[in-house]
Amino acid sequence: MPRKRTSVWLRGLELLTRLSAPRPKKKTTARKVKPAKPATSTQVARPARGAAKAHVGRTQPAGTGGRWVRSYHSAPPRAGHLVNHLAYALYQPPGAGAVTVAGIPLVVMLHGCKQTAESFAAGTRVCRLADRAGFAVLLPEQAKTAHAQRCWHWHGDHAQSEAPAVDSLVDAIVGEHGFDRERVYLAGISAGAGLASVLAMRYPWRFAAVGLHSGPVFGAATSTMSAMNVMRHASREEPVHLVDAALDVAAYPGMPACIVQGEIDAVVAKRNAVQLGEQFARVNRLLDAQGDLRVGEIRNYSRDAVEYSDYVKSGRLVVRVCVVRGLGHAWSGGDPREPFHSERGPDAMAMMWQFFRRQRRSH
Repeated sequence: MPRKRTSVWLRGLELLTRLSAPRPKKKTTARKVKPAKPATSTQVARPARGAAKAHVGRTQPAGTGGRWVRSYHSAPPRAGHLVNHLAYALYQPPGAGAVTVAGIPLVVMLHGCKQTAESFAAGTRVCRLADRAGFAVLLPEQAKTAHAQRCWHWHGDHAQSEAPAVDSLVDAIVGEHGFDRERVYLAGISAGAGLASVLAMRYPWRFAAVGLHSGPVFGAATSTMSAMNVMRHASREEPVHLVDAALDVAAYPGMPACIVQGEIDAVVAKRNAVQLGEQFARVNRLLDAQGDLRVGEIRNYSRDAVEYSDYVKSGRLVVRVCVVRGLGHAWSGGDPREPFHSERGPDAMAMMWQFFRRQRRSH
């Protein structure tokens, strides 16, 4: 690689790392080890179908009363790989075991770089919301062996990304626990939002709706170098053209989408959110191949320090884009004690759930 391009790339990585660096841990002093108490909130997971072995879960998010389990799923191997294990955490609200045959909804959450299933659950407070609303939560977790910073591979060939493994995991978990296949929802932040876009576009029969927070536009990045450029500047190509090049829009079943973005995000530019809105309006056939409004209407308005652009068809909200004023690269209305979460702005998890709960996928 020429020296000039190399230095630009390294400066970009340095900026991204500095902006998203987790807070340093406090130093601890040695202390006497007390006898271990019997486990209470920690559970041993049964492996999902295809999983080789279950292991003991870590402590579930504070303030929750359901069942938190940790395990891993053995997905079909990718080309050049003998095994394809995907770690995950699963949270079921109190009383989920006594639910009727129809089952309860499932929300799949994809963390961002330098996050874990635990930190993402704590930062979004998704499990507390699950207790109140009565849905289960599945949190796939990227391995450090796959990426040193736990970033998902959202760019390039989707077949070589983690998308097939996540799809396999969701199918196994829904089948094993009897969750409602018509109410499986997907959400993610940053690289997790990038992978969520891939899953929503490539596996639309699996999910009823998608929530994207601080995510890059779909289909524009083909390499790590171009991914950095897309995050900072979005796509130079028309976003609807990217969708049309990747999918058969006429045969696509549609995908309601709620998109949340920080106004002053220095990692993923807010123009990505605008372009994602156009892309999901296209796959829901609200826009034509030139990006012009075909049916329905676009409602632009401001409320509580959030700029909204709603794509509405026959009075039904199909795609919503929310830009939160003063918010950087962080989950809106989250727990600020966790990296990449901010108390600024509305509660993005509650906002997404209010959007999700009105959507179903017919099978």
